Amino acid sequence: MVLTILNVYFWYSNWKYLFMIQRLLYILLFLVGLSVNAQQEFHVFPKDHKETPGTTNGTGAIDDPWDLQTALKQKPKSVNAGDIIWLHEGIYNGKFVSTLRCLEPNKYITVSAYKNDKVVLNGNVSSNKKHVLEVRGQQVIYKNFDITCLGDFSRNGEDPDFVRINGLEHSIGEDCQFINLKIYNNPGLGVGSWKHTGGTIFNGCLIYNNGYMYRGKGVGEGVYTQNNSEKTRVFENCIIFNNYYKGIEVWSANKRAKVEYVKNYQLRSNVFFNNGSPAGRTKDNLIVASGDRNGINIAKNIKVLNNILYHNTNVANAQVAGDGASLTLGFHKNAPIENVTVKNNIIIGRNNGLRILHAKSLTFENNKVYCGYVHMQPSVLEHISKWKLKKNTYYTKNNTGFRILKHDDYDLKTWHSNFGLDGNSKSKSITQFDMKTVTSVVRYKHRDNTFKVVILDKEGQSVLADFSKTGLAAGMVYTIYDVENLSSVLSTGTLSEDLKVMLPMQQTAFEKPLHNTKANKTLSNFGVFIVEFETQEIAEVSTKKKDNAFKRFFKWLGF
Repeated sequence: MVLTILNVYFWYSNWKYLFMIQRLLYILLFLVGLSVNAQQEFHVFPKDHKETPGTTNGTGAIDDPWDLQTALKQKPKSVNAGDIIWLHEGIYNGKFVSTLRCLEPNKYITVSAYKNDKVVLNGNVSSNKKHVLEVRGQQVIYKNFDITCLGDFSRNGEDPDFVRINGLEHSIGEDCQFINLKIYNNPGLGVGSWKHTGGTIFNGCLIYNNGYMYRGKGVGEGVYTQNNSEKTRVFENCIIFNNYYKGIEVWSANKRAKVEYVKNYQLRSNVFFNNGSPAGRTKDNLIVASGDRNGINIAKNIKVLNNILYHNTNVANAQVAGDGASLTLGFHKNAPIENVTVKNNIIIGRNNGLRILHAKSLTFENNKVYCGYVHMQPSVLEHISKWKLKKNTYYTKNNTGFRILKHDDYDLKTWHSNFGLDGNSKSKSITQFDMKTVTSVVRYKHRDNTFKVVILDKEGQSVLADFSKTGLAAGMVYTIYDVENLSSVLSTGTLSEDLKVMLPMQQTAFEKPLHNTKANKTLSNFGVFIVEFETQEIAEVSTKKKDNAFKRFFKWLGF
């Protein structure tokens, strides 16, 4: 009996000892996990900040911040997966190069404006660099700041003091994201996103007023982009307008290419309008093509979905004369586009609003088109049997709206009987333009309760935008901005019970000061707005303090 009691005692003592060791091991593993997985936050201030200027010798702490260039050159051992670099309010004068790299798969470093701070990167400085921000890294998210040139500078490429400055240059490095950036007023290219940058995503960006004049012509696209990766490049919910040359070029001008690098894109829910206007002549809002004569670098595997493309056109008066290409597919007969899908888009332009110049395989479905003619080059006859066109609505100059240049014009019936295309589509004269008011309401993915709203109304009347399917509640206050005049509030109000907001279309026709005398404001039949909502209710804050994570963890262990 005594031996049994002693055995139990020793067993209990050993068990208690082992349990204490086990608890200590849990604590050790917990602390190690915190140190390994803890998200680090670093802080950046302008060099001329009055209280806490950023410096090259800073630690990145809130009271000892980095300057911007120091932050952007940190090595992976210092800044890596899950870390955030906060940019605090101010103007960051300079031209910057980011070499940040995240080394863990499917994770990111984030460079973002701090909370609601207004952060502007100003490249109008003396420097040998050619870009306001050049990105040479991987798996980094850049969000919520401006890339621009402030102050006075020449827009004439023939001036002796002219300096070409591009906004964002993404030169190398895969899987980066550019979110809610404003890239504007740069005397050069707005965005260059080049072939060695596969997997890139642009979401919610505004890209406008970029470019300059040279020998009487506009130079500088909103976006020039290429991709040699099998990863898909995405442009989503962006607004690209009033750039000196074209809006976005999915394109290569290389005439003697040896590899393909204009492939694997999705462009969805974007708005492209009035590109070329600042130079006095309209240009393609979007072109998908290649200039390769070798027939190797072909624009392929590209989807253009749910976009709105517009050039100033008085649709109420059936205006269509003049140049105004909104969408161009293909450029050279040796490099016809291949496996391109254009679906659910609104395409409004002038005489050549839609150009399908050279296409090997094309799906064109459920689009609404307003133009003089659908223009095509004779080379399409070689491949037209591979096209799939259906459920489209065409408003053209006359009944023979399908024009194969130097060949023939076709009405819809003959077009279908000859080529088997558009059997269930509609074709009408522009004088019969009867498109009902179009209201596109798209929520920004990375901005709380903020929406891009596009209105197309033939008569240019004020329009009620319906927010009933957005999850918003009556009583929220809203602020409306016209994207062509973002420095001013267009109107404010409170969301009514029917969850509708009036958009004042007539005000889009007002002559507001644009950045040059040639740029044209949109007509009152078209408007693009940013609508921000916020609640008026103040959430109650509990005065009862909660235990922090450490206290809760130790309670769980029994301490």
